[in-house]
Amino acid sequence: MIPSDGVGEATELLQQLIRDRCVNEGTPESGHESRSADALAAYLAGPGVELRRFEPVPGRTSLVLRVEGTERGAPTLCFMGHTDVVPAAAEGWSHDPFGGELVDGEVWGRGAVDMLGITASMAVATKRLLRGGWRPRGTFIYFAVADEEAMGTYGAKWMVDEHWDAVGCDLLVTEFGGTRLPFGRGTVLPVAVSEKGSHWMRLRARGVPGHGSMPYRTDNAVVHIADVISRIAHDQPPAELHEVWRSFVASLDLDPAERAALSDPRRLEERLEALPLGIARTLHALTHTTFSPNIVQGGTKTNVVAESAEAHIDIRTLPGQDGESVRSMLRGMLGELWDHLEVAAEGDNLATASPASGRLWDALVGATRRLVPGSRVVPFMVMGATDARFFRRKGTKAYGYGLFSDRVGFDEFMRMFHGRNERIDQASLGLMVELWESAAREVLA
Repeated sequence: MIPSDGVGEATELLQQLIRDRCVNEGTPESGHESRSADALAAYLAGPGVELRRFEPVPGRTSLVLRVEGTERGAPTLCFMGHTDVVPAAAEGWSHDPFGGELVDGEVWGRGAVDMLGITASMAVATKRLLRGGWRPRGTFIYFAVADEEAMGTYGAKWMVDEHWDAVGCDLLVTEFGGTRLPFGRGTVLPVAVSEKGSHWMRLRARGVPGHGSMPYRTDNAVVHIADVISRIAHDQPPAELHEVWRSFVASLDLDPAERAALSDPRRLEERLEALPLGIARTLHALTHTTFSPNIVQGGTKTNVVAESAEAHIDIRTLPGQDGESVRSMLRGMLGELWDHLEVAAEGDNLATASPASGRLWDALVGATRRLVPGSRVVPFMVMGATDARFFRRKGTKAYGYGLFSDRVGFDEFMRMFHGRNERIDQASLGLMVELWESAAREVLA
């Protein structure tokens, strides 16, 4: 029996979602999001509630709840949370990653912060709205989506492409934001108004096979690709201060010297060296096109000089950069090595952004200030990818947010994403239930 208070309901619903083990391994047959779609449908069901399931392949189910607005032309607001999670091995965890245990006021398990806690709290806020017989002026959508952790192929991308009539909206909130930044004075809470793009590449070097016992003056593809990786690791592009970054810095309560350092590319590089590692990595990613060589493959046998080797590079782009920009940067980094490589790109996912203004922005800021007095809400950029990008490309104003307590620090919070000991405290769940309900009432009033 789920308790009737917001915190209790969110806790038990989150525990259920964790225990559903909707693990997305990037294959069509993984995910099994139908389990959580069933759980959420059972929780949200009631007289007059419209629930629809969408399933492009068996088991990859997304759930949509709609409350039609009373006024034609009023804005449509969507709360979107994904139900899939990345894999987790029990080794190294303090508690079962799929146990959903409640320990000292915290729910432990894979997906607690990414993003089942938000998905559950949005569902609880939706239920509270429905219990009161809410009839909004604009249409409201609760969207529990599959396959976010594998680029949205069977989830948001498919829904936007094939079922825009069900999920199309003017305004949307999803992950990620609301954890307290250890930067600037006071309580600083980021709202993701933008996210970086991606342009993954495979770089292949060729060589000439020979006997491994005679390596002198051989043409070894593994050696060639090692040179490429070394260049990439040590010759990254300089900082680029784009509009979202400048808005972020302008929103912080900083002393003049710190503001000046963050507003100058050369001084920013120096400042990063002195910051704690977690915040330094975050601020670096927000201001740089990043190149991370994460997979290397080459050779066929220990005693054979490698004929072929390749590196897979995770490239994350800033606003305004495309595939040609990336190739130009790589060409400059690699110099003469570039002409000896075979280059294959895995798609150009451009950065997206929404303005930090308007009815939804004001509602989130107002609710946050009521729930966390004295807090400062700032525009932020997501370093990775979220499903918001599919909606932004259709003209939707989309934000990533949540509202987390100060129980877990920023560095530890960031390490939990796809890491060990992922968990969320009940105070954060309670804050988010109140946030979502307040924002929906205000936006759609």
